[in-house]
Amino acid sequence: MSSEHTYVIKGATGDWELVMGLEVHAQVKSNAKLFSGAATAFGAEPNTQVSLVDAGMPGMLPVINEACVAQAVRTGLGLNAQINAFSRFDRKNYFYPDLPQGYQISQFAHPIVGEGEIECERDDGTLFTVGIERLHLEQDAGKSIHDLDPTATYVDLNRSGVALMEIVSRPHIRTPGDAAAYVRTLRTILRYLDTCGGDMEKGQMRADVNVSVCRPGQYEKFIETGSFEHLGTRCEIKNVNSLRFIMQAIEYEAQRQVDILEEGGTIDQETRLFDANAGVTRSMRSKEEAHDYRYFPDPDLLPLVLEDSFIADLKANLPELPAEKRKRFVEELGLSEYDASVLAADKDRADYFEKVLEGRDPKLAANWVNNELFGRLNKEGLGITESPVSPEQLGGIVSLIMDKTISGKIAKDVFEIVWAEGGDPAKIVDERGMKQVTDTGAIEKVVDEIIAANPEQVAQVKEKPKTMGWFVGQVMKASGGKANPKAAIASIGAVLAKGRNSSGGTVQHKIMIAMAAIRGHGCLTKRGSRP
Repeated sequence: MSSEHTYVIKGATGDWELVMGLEVHAQVKSNAKLFSGAATAFGAEPNTQVSLVDAGMPGMLPVINEACVAQAVRTGLGLNAQINAFSRFDRKNYFYPDLPQGYQISQFAHPIVGEGEIECERDDGTLFTVGIERLHLEQDAGKSIHDLDPTATYVDLNRSGVALMEIVSRPHIRTPGDAAAYVRTLRTILRYLDTCGGDMEKGQMRADVNVSVCRPGQYEKFIETGSFEHLGTRCEIKNVNSLRFIMQAIEYEAQRQVDILEEGGTIDQETRLFDANAGVTRSMRSKEEAHDYRYFPDPDLLPLVLEDSFIADLKANLPELPAEKRKRFVEELGLSEYDASVLAADKDRADYFEKVLEGRDPKLAANWVNNELFGRLNKEGLGITESPVSPEQLGGIVSLIMDKTISGKIAKDVFEIVWAEGGDPAKIVDERGMKQVTDTGAIEKVVDEIIAANPEQVAQVKEKPKTMGWFVGQVMKASGGKANPKAAIASIGAVLAKGRNSSGGTVQHKIMIAMAAIRGHGCLTKRGSRP
């Protein structure tokens, strides 16, 4: 079970708490690999994007891709991290069938990015900070394929040599939900920066989750002293590729460790895999230390030295990041914290909203994007980039509401037409006779007819003026929803007020109060829409 922001597991001998740090591998968004000119496009035929360098052919020399270096620096700046002007590439030696070089070119002692931090948002809107220990560049390995033959394993080297950024967090994460929120925030930042696609299903991001448990109070001692002796032995869950699986893997692993400790056992430091089908972690190998990989400086690559001007140019051209955008939406546009958070949480959503916003009322635009559009997209299982309604079309609908050409109710009908058929909202309204009626004379005529036909309702309104909402509904029904709601309210009030009783202006006064109440409580509109 978990408390508000600390995951607590009840044991027979007392409570246990969860402590985690994550190593996120993010594929650098680039057209070529880290040390070769081979392409990096997803979905290519196996072994069609492999250079001699990637294949580990003798005598082939790596040449660093400047674009990948720039992407790593941009990412470091977006993580509020220290950019190291001096960094070095090392050989990390280990054997895998899909690692033809017999080593991975990585960074160990001298990474390109040092310490930083990011602010993450939980589902409940609260914020927490996670420290970044480092970011370093390294090559990805190839891919072993086991399901094409019962007796053989095939190797695809298309990913061999693809540039990765390994982003290592501090052990500042305390719940499965916070782990998912951290990865989600990191993915959003990378997408804003355009340094990583962030598609976990395509392998563009994957997480190694280091999980340990400790007694209450020990984590606070770790924070105070910096000594890991206060924390439990960690196990690394390797290559988890979805937010849901990250949470499931953590929950299982934490309980597994507590069960062992409660029985008097000890936790082996090891690397484990998450079996998504069974929902369990399984032992893969003992956890290696740095010396096991026999790191040494790559003899084919000189140290990487960045000029101050190179870093300054990249910093000067950083885009507005999600936290900054959210703040601007609140302070400059007057949006609620919730609306701003929803819109800024995804770059594609934010871009869509800002196109709808152009020259229009911010709150009305936000209502239509967050409520009408996102609601319909969620219902249909579509992403924002798959929306049948373009931002220009939705902006056109918002404009028609703003200039009172159509009401909020009519706008929903127009939205449905645009969703199903496409087209220009203004032309649709004009050609299909959907403009709202603003002529008070015409509306009053309808009101007169309704009042004449419903004397009992008139009498009721005189006793209980707040029941006037019934007349509003009748007017809207009679006009096919085309009557301007505000004009309808005014016309009803005016007509009813003519029928004063012996108490003089009392009835009129009551009616005016009722009109104000109707307006104030938004009886004509549903949540998230405007008349």
